Amino acid sequence: MTEPATPIGQVSEANPVRGLPLHGLDGFTHRWVDADGVRLHAVEGGRPAGPAVVLLAGFPQTWQAWRKVMPGLADRFRVIAIDLPGQGHSERPQGSYDTHTVAAHVHAAVKALGVSAYWLAAHDIGAWVAFSLALNHESRLRGVALLDAGIPGVTLPESIPTDPARAWKTWHFAFHLVPDLPETLLAGRERDYVGWFLKTKALSPDVFDDTDLDHYAAALAADGGLRASLAYYRDAAESARRNHQALNRQRLTVPILGISSSHGSIPDMAASMRPWADNITGVVVPDAGHYIPDEQPEAVATALLGFIADAD
Repeated sequence: MTEPATPIGQVSEANPVRGLPLHGLDGFTHRWVDADGVRLHAVEGGRPAGPAVVLLAGFPQTWQAWRKVMPGLADRFRVIAIDLPGQGHSERPQGSYDTHTVAAHVHAAVKALGVSAYWLAAHDIGAWVAFSLALNHESRLRGVALLDAGIPGVTLPESIPTDPARAWKTWHFAFHLVPDLPETLLAGRERDYVGWFLKTKALSPDVFDDTDLDHYAAALAADGGLRASLAYYRDAAESARRNHQALNRQRLTVPILGISSSHGSIPDMAASMRPWADNITGVVVPDAGHYIPDEQPEAVATALLGFIADAD
């Protein structure tokens, strides 16, 4: 059941992460929805009767990764940014975080918000979830944009490079898989850890300020957020297995846009996805590292608007 809209700055009784401050965005509203037993947080605005665009973020971020892009879409679309399970102001369940399980919760949240068909744009781990969601709910999707992400079992490498020039981009995949050790080392040091990712993987470290670091670190530290964030990596093998299982039955036919960046992790998202998709195009955003929506929000909004126009 969909919760009533919650005005910006007020905390609903349904908010499962009450100790984490809410940050507003002009023209957008916080909502919580019951997504098949997991309460997810969404930030919604734009045209209520317009086509819906759903946005998913990755590690170590929250819905706020899209805050600079959302206003550029709001004139034409109903824009919904969703915190994944365990992320931001969404509940941190104890169950599986494989991307098919998570995708079912995300899709249920979108349905609970009264959306029957939608565009989906997702970055990093959000793109892991979006790919699995497309495999299971393709008929409900009008198009999918995937930003700078290796998909488990599809395009994510199975080994970590040992060349220091490349290893810094992916070393954390192995670290996050180790039981208990990351929690021991990172508890109380979430801000340092978040800061390394945001400052190192962005082309310019000035993209993220102290407010950003404080928000993302607090979200990671609050109510089991670190455990939940690591669970996506620890369940990546199951995500890969279920992706393989689905791809043995089908290819993706929904329009897909691969968004890469000049200094990101995946040089050509479209090329990496082409073996599994029938209708795929790509764009490379200049002057950006891994965090493309933060670093070049106008370019991302333009790419999404063009993708939607072409697909329509």
